[in-house]
Amino acid sequence: MSDAEIAGSTLRDVAGRLPLDRLLRPRSVAIIGASDKPGALGASVLANLERQGFSGAIHLVNPKRTEIRGRACVASVDDLPEGVDAAVLAIPRAGVLDAIRGLARRKAGAVVIFTAGFAEDGPQGLADQQEIARIAGNARMVVEGPNCLGLVNFCDRVSLTFIELPEAHAEGPRRVGIVSQSGAMAAVLATTMITREVPLSCYVSTGNEAASGVEDYVAHLIADPDTWVIAMIVEHFRKPARFLAVARAARAAGKQVVLLHPGRSAAGAASAATHTGAMAGDHAVMRIHVERAGVILVDSLEELGDVAEIAVRCTTLPAGGTGVIAESGAFKAMMLDLAEAIDLDLPPLTDADSPALRAALPDFVPVSNPLDVTAQGLVDSGLYGRTLAALLADDRIGPVVVMLIHTDARTSHIKFAAVLDALRDLRTAKPVLVARVDEGGGVLAEDITALRALNVPYLPTAERALRALARVTAFSARDDSVAAMDAAPLEGLPGAGCIVPEYRSKALLGERGIAFPQFALVKTADEAVEAAERLGYPVVLKAQAAALPHKSDAGGVIVGLADAGAVAEGWARLAANIAVARPDLTLDGVLVEAMAERGIELIVGARNDPDWGPVILVGFGGVATELLHDVQLLAADLTREAIVAALRTLRMAPLLDGFRGAPNMDIGAVADIVAALGRVVAATPAIREVDLNPVIVYPQGQGAIALDALITL
Repeated sequence: MSDAEIAGSTLRDVAGRLPLDRLLRPRSVAIIGASDKPGALGASVLANLERQGFSGAIHLVNPKRTEIRGRACVASVDDLPEGVDAAVLAIPRAGVLDAIRGLARRKAGAVVIFTAGFAEDGPQGLADQQEIARIAGNARMVVEGPNCLGLVNFCDRVSLTFIELPEAHAEGPRRVGIVSQSGAMAAVLATTMITREVPLSCYVSTGNEAASGVEDYVAHLIADPDTWVIAMIVEHFRKPARFLAVARAARAAGKQVVLLHPGRSAAGAASAATHTGAMAGDHAVMRIHVERAGVILVDSLEELGDVAEIAVRCTTLPAGGTGVIAESGAFKAMMLDLAEAIDLDLPPLTDADSPALRAALPDFVPVSNPLDVTAQGLVDSGLYGRTLAALLADDRIGPVVVMLIHTDARTSHIKFAAVLDALRDLRTAKPVLVARVDEGGGVLAEDITALRALNVPYLPTAERALRALARVTAFSARDDSVAAMDAAPLEGLPGAGCIVPEYRSKALLGERGIAFPQFALVKTADEAVEAAERLGYPVVLKAQAAALPHKSDAGGVIVGLADAGAVAEGWARLAANIAVARPDLTLDGVLVEAMAERGIELIVGARNDPDWGPVILVGFGGVATELLHDVQLLAADLTREAIVAALRTLRMAPLLDGFRGAPNMDIGAVADIVAALGRVVAATPAIREVDLNPVIVYPQGQGAIALDALITL
């Protein structure tokens, strides 16, 4: 632990939480670098505080001024009264450390540092940032930043930022809290939420996170009665384990975390020693763990806003199949295409199985999902209410989306009025969303406001509505069951950075329930023949050495040896191949192994990420593994049932279920291998990667067997 971390730890409570009240709810604020020059950061902070009606004391520091905007101004931080709750540094880089030291002497509670040029600017910047953390930790002073845009507490009308956000008028007992490393993106999201009348509790930008990180603010918001949804933008988790802990705590408290995490790093693949490492990149590993902790992960800023709005407005998170009411046959077809592409469940509805919906519709409108009500709603406005009532009463349908064409404000108002009347009458517990179809069409602002007053999300496009629902309903459908993880760690492993050769990997993993062909390690050709006679022909010979993880590349695998003569000839050929490809290599021996019957080839692997922990990779394998890339990354603690379900999401999964008259394969046996490997890697943090490729699966009842194994430490 660094000096900065040691100093910072003195500020946290026994649960590791930072006391953030003096930062987020200050009763007094100091602006270091105060100004009245338009556009200056200090001037903007002061203007924001005054505009928001901050009722606490405001202290200004500027050595060149005695008064700014009618307020007294002191020359130095040392002239401030003792115990100011929060100070804002709007000063050049050169003065930051001295200001931090002065604030520590004056016993300030917290400091917001806008200034850039620290850890992101090289070794000296990093050293200075660590010094900020050390000073602040010793003084028990919270630091936000540096290189951040500050914060806004919307509930208490505290604005410690130079960004001028729109006036936030929306209120309510359920609010969205925004926590972001990027101040600019947080401001964009906050502006979007304000414009869409979504109540906000706070906006926090953490910047370089010298002494407080995103996980600290999430932990604080879990206990905040006003915050129900936490929308996050994070480029790099500095404390993954801590974040996972607070994410799980948020879920337990009924708070929903929605995360945008840009960047799919290739760093993991670049240094990978196995197929598994090459295909289980850093971003993918992060995704598995944060989703398992109860986070909804999204892929765009728009999706972040849409999902956050749905989560905060809908009293129950949308779940189950989605019903769609549309007004065009062509648009209906487009929505069906989109739903298939994004894996959104639109349960099929027909005249025969939907009597209530059939009765609600004119004779010329067939029952379907999406439902095309045509333009009939303009002459029969009750049509929207009748179809909504029928869909909401259908057990096959969870959320309903009403997609309205806005050609002009007059016709839009007719539709909105009908939908609003229906929603007021129905008082449904199921979520209903309204989305517009056309861009720029007419709509009355009061109609949208009336929808939102009923906690109905109104989304800018139909496509965004379906994409957001796909995220949310997939989250609601997750299996949270956890398998028993009581395995003991593997013993007798070499040190970090070593590779455990195949014969040893198989011995270790075989003891934990993973099936392999029978094998023997031998030193001579005569021993190879003896082993082959004992194991039964045909056999395969494999060169064994920790320094030879990819045996085939060096000619170190000889297959299909059907008798003693073939084994002897194969031994000579293998020795010659190794002598040419790796003349300096000394083998541990040669593995003689009974050749397995043909079956369907899969890959099963594992990665123990040093930050995030274990994940399992499973998919279609063999020599074309990385070309096919038909794999799923799984949490290591999934139940057998959840593993089977995941296997069936692979693109080539029909091959496992009797494709074109072939027998059903023993998918449960594969799940047993996956579960066993999950227990091993979870219990043995020293394991970096495990690769079982290929794993051969046989017809139902005949099991599955791993032909190769490699453990990397």
